[in-house]
Amino acid sequence: MNELETRQLRYFVAVAEELHFGRAAERLGMAQPPLSRAIRELEHQLGVALLKRTTRQVALTPAGQVLLGDARNVLDAISAAGRRAQHAGEPEPRLRLALKADIDGGLLAQILDTYAHDEAALAVELVLGPFGDQAPALYDGRADAALLLDPVDQHGLDYESLLTEPFLIALAATDPLAARLSLRLADLAGRTLPDGSPAEEGPAHRSHSRTAVRDQLSDPVRGHTPTPGTVQDASDLPQILRLVELSRIVCFLPVSVTRRYARPEVAYLPVDDLAPATLAVAWPQTSHSPAVAAFVRAAATVAAAAPRETQDNTDNTHLTPDNHSGAGSLMGRGHGTAS
Repeated sequence: MNELETRQLRYFVAVAEELHFGRAAERLGMAQPPLSRAIRELEHQLGVALLKRTTRQVALTPAGQVLLGDARNVLDAISAAGRRAQHAGEPEPRLRLALKADIDGGLLAQILDTYAHDEAALAVELVLGPFGDQAPALYDGRADAALLLDPVDQHGLDYESLLTEPFLIALAATDPLAARLSLRLADLAGRTLPDGSPAEEGPAHRSHSRTAVRDQLSDPVRGHTPTPGTVQDASDLPQILRLVELSRIVCFLPVSVTRRYARPEVAYLPVDDLAPATLAVAWPQTSHSPAVAAFVRAAATVAAAAPRETQDNTDNTHLTPDNHSGAGSLMGRGHGTAS
């Protein structure tokens, strides 16, 4: 078998993700006939069928599903290699930190200040993006480290847990539930989250594997029909909170975020059977950057020194640093390869 080419993989991934040759061709900026020929040639080269084609639909075969996962990883690795080579060749190297604005547990300023005093520190460039974009930024080389929530599946990543804090539900102050002291997920029946999913299901399962993240970004409301007034771009928090005020949606937020967005029209309540949010610092397993290791140390040091309990004037929840993590991975506990 001849070696596969990057072009073939790009063509196949586009068709496999769109499951439609016309849309895939448009996405690639090419005509449909040569794309169809290229996929047939790829199947002939591999000796297996990658797609099931009918007059109505295109579907992946088991072989196609395997190739899709591997092809995505290969394309990510190629993209990351190019970006990291460019970054390494810059006259003034920087550490690129991916995060969603406000998702830092209130620690970012302290972390940056602590990091700046390390002899291995570089200037920090913030790579801001919507929720869920932080892991992809590590995979494709846009970022060297990231602050993110709940790295459930950290395939290809190492991480340190920094801070565990409650999720609160944001409701319109006029919502009948707002009069309660606390809720359970079942109480939220009939209410909708920004992505269109039922609120009683809780926050969407967050997997940061390459495949899961790409699936979520390409189809953020898979399995759900958005209702009028929902927001598929969950990066615009002021817009989301405005819709909460109007009783169009509800949303889950870490308690540290709610403290920054106190509004008389929004009630923030604890949900007794909802798992907490865990803030973590993550980086590629292949990283051996002293600057990344220094940033991880700074983040762990600041989190370990944070107050164990911080009272908020709108609820009785607490911020609780996860002291089971600290700087353990950098001391050989088993997570870290950044050093």
